[in-house]
Order: sequence, then C-alpha cells, then structure tokens
Amino acid sequence: MIRVALVDDHPVVRAGMRALLEGQDDLSVVGEGSDAHSAVQLVAALRPDVVLMDLNLGAGPGGAEVTASLRALPDPPHVLVLTTYDTEADITSAIDAGASGYLLKDAPPEDLFRAIRGTARGETILAPAVAARLIRRSGPLLTEREVEILNHLATGGSNREIARRLFVSEATVKSHLSHIYTKLEVDTRAAAVARAIEQRIIRPPS
Repeated sequence: MIRVALVDDHPVVRAGMRALLEGQDDLSVVGEGSDAHSAVQLVAALRPDVVLMDLNLGAGPGGAEVTASLRALPDPPHVLVLTTYDTEADITSAIDAGASGYLLKDAPPEDLFRAIRGTARGETILAPAVAARLIRRSGPLLTEREVEILNHLATGGSNREIARRLFVSEATVKSHLSHIYTKLEVDTRAAAVARAIEQRIIRPPS
C-alpha cells in the first residue's frame, strides 16, 4: 500500500483527489494539508510515502519552499508536484527543492496513478509538456536571481524598489538587467517581461 498525503489550499480539490485515489487498491490517502505548517506537521506525524504538492498555497510559503522543508525532514517522503503552472521558473524551483516529479492538473487519472507509483519507487516523473520544456531550453539560462528580478519587473518595480526588496544596490540590479537583456535578446524592461512570459520563464502578473 502506498501512503499518500495531499497538500493543496483548496478543500474541494483535496476532496476530489482523495475520492480519486481511494478508488485504487494500492493507494491510501493518510492526511491532508493546506499550507506549509500543516504539511510539515502531517508528514512528520504520518510519514507518508508520497506527498502530492500544489505550488500555489495561498498566503505564506509556496509549494517549492514546502517541498524543501519536507525533504529536509528525517526519512523524508517523495514529493510529486501536481499543479497548473508550467513555467520554467516553477519547474526548476520545484526540482531544485527536491521534488521527484512534476505533473500538471490536466493529466488523465491513469497518468496520475502511474506517477504516484513511480514516485514511490524513487523514479523521476515529469509530465510530457514539462519534459519537453526542459529539453527545448536553449541559449544562456537565467539565474535564480535574474528570474526573481524579472518577476519584480513584471509587477512594475523600479530599480530602486527592486534593490530595496532584494537588499542589493541599484548598480547590482542594473548589472543583472544587462545580463537579462542579453540572454533574452531584448533592450527594454517591457520587452524583457513580455519575452519572459512568452517563453514561460515567469507567470503573467496576477
């Protein structure tokens, strides 16, 4: 029996996932969490084999940060990200945090079942669209800090505001922007944001 924990901030989604998984003879949902605190608590107490992790958990730490916390626990569970987001920043942050797999919420149920079983065996599971995105990446890759600055640009942050938020100098921000422009082959802030959204490096601002 594969013991599964669900971490998603939407109760209706968790209820639907529980009903779906409980219909499988070899899958058992042992607990549910809605945020970072409840996720760490339930995993420490129930020790599931696999955690199904959403990336957007509302206010507070996101799914990638929670994944890193869970993977730092003694005898950590495998984490399978199940989300609607497929940007490069989301994928790489989840994988870097220790997720064993990345699946999109529009996956057929049978693909989800196979992914959970594979994750429990220690396999790396990537949705076809996610794997294709990683394979197609070409040209110089943006650093984590450059992606962070792009996200601030997308919400209209000035160089001074970005420098204050990141605790760096304005000169450092300008240097990062220069690298971003070169890598994305653009020459303005607006074009950099547009190109990053087009290439699914960052999400459109909400």
